[in-house]
Amino acid sequence: MKLEKINNVIKPDFHNSVTQLGLFGTLFIIMKAYSMGAGTYTGIEAVSNGMPILREPKVVTARKTMNLMAVSLSFLVVGLLVGYSLYRVQVSPVKTLNAVLLESVTSGWSRYIGLSFVSITLFSEAFLLFVAAQTGFLDGPRIMANMAADQWFPKRFASLSDRLVNQRGVVLMGVAAIILMVVSRGKVSLLIVLYSINVFITFTLSQLGMVRHWWIERKKNPRWLKGIIINGIGLLLTGFILISVVIFKFGEGGWITLLITGTIVVLCINIQKHYKKVKSRLHKLRVSALKHFNELYKTQGIKEDAIKLLAYDKDAPTAVILVSGFGGTGLTTLMKVIEAFKGTCTNIIFIRIGVINSRNFRGSKEMEHFKEKVIDDGLKYIHFANQLGHYARYFWTIGTDPVAEIERMIPRLLRSIRYPTFFGGQLVFSKRYGFESLLHNHTIFMVQRKLFKRGVPVIILPINVPD
Repeated sequence: MKLEKINNVIKPDFHNSVTQLGLFGTLFIIMKAYSMGAGTYTGIEAVSNGMPILREPKVVTARKTMNLMAVSLSFLVVGLLVGYSLYRVQVSPVKTLNAVLLESVTSGWSRYIGLSFVSITLFSEAFLLFVAAQTGFLDGPRIMANMAADQWFPKRFASLSDRLVNQRGVVLMGVAAIILMVVSRGKVSLLIVLYSINVFITFTLSQLGMVRHWWIERKKNPRWLKGIIINGIGLLLTGFILISVVIFKFGEGGWITLLITGTIVVLCINIQKHYKKVKSRLHKLRVSALKHFNELYKTQGIKEDAIKLLAYDKDAPTAVILVSGFGGTGLTTLMKVIEAFKGTCTNIIFIRIGVINSRNFRGSKEMEHFKEKVIDDGLKYIHFANQLGHYARYFWTIGTDPVAEIERMIPRLLRSIRYPTFFGGQLVFSKRYGFESLLHNHTIFMVQRKLFKRGVPVIILPINVPD
């Protein structure tokens, strides 16, 4: 009986719509309504973005989660639509459709029971939305960290706090949320447009990326056709929704959304261009440092037999060099120490802090490879120092904050070294870059301030980066 009643309600309405608007017009209205309420896909987005933190096997877990979400969302949406149709729910200027539906359902109940039921249900919906809103603070910083690791965002956003979370990303998102609330004056319609357009931009790009992936894999993967069809349909749907929302909501905040998003995209592109230029110049610095080392080796180098006789002189001054990976900066700092303090610093100790970020904190294998690299960097520096006739040792550790890790290591170093002098290199660009302090770290200056309080001398050597 209920199915017949639903059919009697829906069929005449659909027939009238087709008669007045035509089949394509009716389908267009349906797709428009679909696009306006397709924000429910954001739960699936949260699962896809959060795959790195799911239990193994991650793909299977994510697939099960998405299937359960799809089934539950479909059930809820169908139930609501049926309820709207059965109770002839009309749009209210002051109430949501769900509130109108609940009041219609409980109209024949006792006043207090009905009011309690409606209040509890609406409060539960609000609380659920509040919890769902927090997924942005879980996935947003992780996405920014991935972008930072790929040099689309300042590198410091890839760093982790002492709780192994992307603290800077959380703070940035919180500040941005407050600014948006103040600027929009809490206007929900504007915030929803801002949210919807950006969500479906990411959906469309994700589906486009998957279509491209399956097309590239067509000669290797026999299942490519199925994959490209599924993601192709997804691309059409999400693309249609994106275009629909932009067109229908352009005057209601759509243009502001495109302006804000476009500005961020341009900014990210310029950040990556900057990092590419710096990477190219650092490569030149490394080549120049190796060339300089070869020239220095001709005058000060010793043979392998002599290296074995090198020993630590506890009564001689010791140069403690802070390095961050094996490269032109560390090598240049080493040779500047040897040349500028010739015959003074007999012993050389290298300190390498492996900074844990979102790139290497993805699993046990990544962490093991990272530790191996940190150790290998130190062995290379020892080899270069030995070849120039200096006894060298190496201390290393890994952590989220290099300054805190160095400060933690200092007491142990000072107990074993009588006359230490700390050295560190700081890159100096011939051309000053905008937002340089944001795009590049200045760890050595923070270390200098910490060690000054302990009365430990720190010398910062300028490393000129070639054009």
